[in-house]
Amino acid sequence: MTKFKRVLGTAAALALLAGAAQAVELRFECAQDGNECDTMNAIFQKFTAQHPDITVKMDLVPYKAILENLPVDLAGGAGPDLAKVTDLGGLHKYYLDLTPYVNKDEWEKSFGKTLDWYRAGPDDHGIYGIQTQLTITGGFINKTLFDQAKVAIPGPGATWDDWAKASVAVAKATGTKYPMAMDRTGHRFAGMAMPYGATYFDDKGNPELGDPGFVAAAKQFVAWNQDGTMDKNVWAAQGGATYADASKEFINGDLVFYYSGSWQVQKFASQIGDGFDWEVIPAPCGPAGAGHCSGMPGGSGVVGFKSTKHPKEVAQLLDFLAQQDNYATLEAKSLNIPAHAGVAAAGVKYEGASPAAAKALNAFAAQVPTLSPVAYAYQGYKNNRAMFNITVTRLTQAIVGELSLDAALARMKDDLAQALAAAK
Repeated sequence: MTKFKRVLGTAAALALLAGAAQAVELRFECAQDGNECDTMNAIFQKFTAQHPDITVKMDLVPYKAILENLPVDLAGGAGPDLAKVTDLGGLHKYYLDLTPYVNKDEWEKSFGKTLDWYRAGPDDHGIYGIQTQLTITGGFINKTLFDQAKVAIPGPGATWDDWAKASVAVAKATGTKYPMAMDRTGHRFAGMAMPYGATYFDDKGNPELGDPGFVAAAKQFVAWNQDGTMDKNVWAAQGGATYADASKEFINGDLVFYYSGSWQVQKFASQIGDGFDWEVIPAPCGPAGAGHCSGMPGGSGVVGFKSTKHPKEVAQLLDFLAQQDNYATLEAKSLNIPAHAGVAAAGVKYEGASPAAAKALNAFAAQVPTLSPVAYAYQGYKNNRAMFNITVTRLTQAIVGELSLDAALARMKDDLAQALAAAK
């Protein structure tokens, strides 16, 4: 009898050990502009309730850690199981292909063009990530300042030049410090360059920085920074490819026109409050006017990494997040534009959004159908991060007078050639 009890005890212990061995903890690294990581975490708790053997440990980190530290960790084999990333194509070599574990047709139907951003190229048909935060670059204006200045707000089809003239007039009439500003990043500059005709790729599909449209936009942008139309400090006060923005200046009422993107809506809604009326404008057009108006898409998504020891569980978690009801909850609570076709078609009822925020998000969503094919191609290009950084570094040197614009453009061409060689 004692021996039988001992056998039973051993069997029970082995069963407990087997259960413990089956328990899986997934580590998720996330940086948030507003509350999107917190919202995802709540959705993940629902997943755990349905799959008690799978838990998710969220590591909230600064955005800089995602940009700079995560690639180093992944290269060293020490990355997390999943992460929220923005360098979508650049990190492709580390991604877990979800195709064996999910309904590929359903993902293609739901997420369409954004799936290409995570792929290695046109011959790659894998499923690697879910676009959780579709963003669009675009312009914000301080409407109160326009009203005070009695300057008419340019309408749909207005060019970048129209907006520059109006912003200067408003700043002059109201004594506002800065007429215009743009985030210090090549991604944001692309939102101006494409309406000027920038193609970013030659007729053979090779990347380039220096086509006629790009040059025209660069010439105008440098001139505006030098003559005071643009807040020069945003670009000139930084070195290298360091990111900087002008959200503080806009929130404080020191800026008439701010070119940034949809991710700022939640911040502006909470920090501006009733301070002044602000609006999102239609995409500014190039010199040719209507028909040449496009922002730059982007955003962030959640991916799994092939270094994970739990590929099936990672795929299960992402598939759960991709379900229409869960995805709709994420967008509604985090105040983001949906990349999920079903959610976009049904419309998002943004939770707790102020009238200004809801109006702004709908204004950005209305611009999605007008995005240029060049914008989608550039956003999905695996070496676009290098191109963004080269653009910032060399344009800044032209702005501060360290290089002539012609010299800066020549350096861009050389820089890109070196970056592509290094990437190979």
